[in-house]
Amino acid sequence: MPTSHTSRSGTLTLDGDYATLTFERRIRHPVERVWEAITEPEHLARWYLTKARIEAREGGSIDYLTGPAQVHVTGKILTWEPPRVFEHEWNTGPRKDLPTGEKTIVRWELTPQGDGTLLRFTHRRLTRQTATVFAGGMHGFLDRLENQLDGKLPTASAWPFARNPSRIAARSCKVFLVFP
Repeated sequence: MPTSHTSRSGTLTLDGDYATLTFERRIRHPVERVWEAITEPEHLARWYLTKARIEAREGGSIDYLTGPAQVHVTGKILTWEPPRVFEHEWNTGPRKDLPTGEKTIVRWELTPQGDGTLLRFTHRRLTRQTATVFAGGMHGFLDRLENQLDGKLPTASAWPFARNPSRIAARSCKVFLVFP
């Protein structure tokens, strides 16, 4: 297993045909508020651009229309430990921008740090092609999450590719590539 350098900008670890995308953010809000933002449909709609249906329990399901491209995502909830861990499958069927579809795992881990939260986001088993595109997009989404929690509305500069999803590729972020 490769050693990774994790930063606010994210880490993309490539291993064979697959990749893992990891972000770590220190957020100035308590775990409970961050948990609501990552698990409640009304919050997800604002920062994650997602229409979500979540069966809030281990073994429950998720059904998302997500991001600027409104990708349809389904999956089973693998871990549901409020307000600390939310892990689920992230499955998509084939489409033009995801020719083979994806069958991946997303994990959100929240750890209290003083008055704030350490958020760890991991998206594993992505194809290499999808991972490089998602790296810039997830960086932008996490910026939007922080802005929403801070009570700020996202601006065009905070979301440079919202009007043009093809601009998602890592233009606005640094991603550290780690090879095994």
